[in-house]
Amino acid sequence: MPKTHRYYDLIMAAFVTVLLCSNIIGAAKVAEVGGWKFGAGILFFPLSYLFGDVLTEVYGYARARKVVWAGFAALAFASVMSAVIVALPPAPDWPNQSVYEVAFGSTWRIAGASLIAYFAGEFCNSFVLAKMKVLTGGRHLWMRTIGSTIAGEAVDTLLFYPLAFGGVWTNEQLAGVMLANYALKVGWEAALTPVTYRAVAFLKRAEAEDFYDRETNFTPFSLRT
Repeated sequence: MPKTHRYYDLIMAAFVTVLLCSNIIGAAKVAEVGGWKFGAGILFFPLSYLFGDVLTEVYGYARARKVVWAGFAALAFASVMSAVIVALPPAPDWPNQSVYEVAFGSTWRIAGASLIAYFAGEFCNSFVLAKMKVLTGGRHLWMRTIGSTIAGEAVDTLLFYPLAFGGVWTNEQLAGVMLANYALKVGWEAALTPVTYRAVAFLKRAEAEDFYDRETNFTPFSLRT
């Protein structure tokens, strides 16, 4: 009989919620603090990497892989739904079409770039953490979570911004935004390390699980656990 986990589904739901909210609520707003401009969504998007780290550390790469696919499907559906809702002709007496277009009218180029970058970045994050866990014998959790985030966020950033804005922004603008947002995402993940430690310790005790991916098939194109 397969082993059951009490909290796995809850973490999956939290992961998908953070992912959708970061991309739908936060993506359209550019904030400015202390003269520094940044996309508001990146304040919360790194939480998805925190959940990804916890999932891989406790349950293993294969179970984390299912969650990444769930997030990908949710993002794809949200992109299609947003496009359809925005494209529907508004009633003549409904005054909020322009608001919807601003909030949910991302171009297919941006939506596609987001999906590609998310897919590659999340799998890179899980793969690096799983491999580092085996190599370190489960020691130095902080090194694994930060190291995997450095790799995963690098892949995400290097794919998303050129795919979404290459040829639209100048090379200087592109490089500046990529560097600033990457530094913020990695820094935010590092700052949350104490939270990661507590979550991992709690789940390992509660689930009686501490998976090592010694014989795992690391292909991303599978849902087998």
